[in-house]
Amino acid sequence: MNRSWISIFVGAFFEVLWVIGFKHADDAVSWGATVAALVISFYLIISASARLPVGTVYAVFTGLGTAGTVLAEMILFDEPVQLAKILLIAMLLAGVIGLKFIGGPSETKEAAR
Repeated sequence: MNRSWISIFVGAFFEVLWVIGFKHADDAVSWGATVAALVISFYLIISASARLPVGTVYAVFTGLGTAGTVLAEMILFDEPVQLAKILLIAMLLAGVIGLKFIGGPSETKEAAR
């Protein structure tokens, strides 16, 4: 796995943090952490977009962020667990994994740097 893909996965993790922060932040420290997570996630997705196809980067980033946010809400904040949600997340992740494997010829930009 190259550095750009790692940036996408780490950026998606920080996306989950800022999305949760938007819902649950209630003081200056938690809002500061939310803004920091937002800046980090966007920096990572922008840097990955310079080396990989933008459409693939965005789809993987948002797909992982969406799945991570739904799972975090279920695990951390007692959101009801529903079989339909789990199946839809599995389908979403299958699409994300598929996009990663068919990355395309633009990945050669990574090797040129």
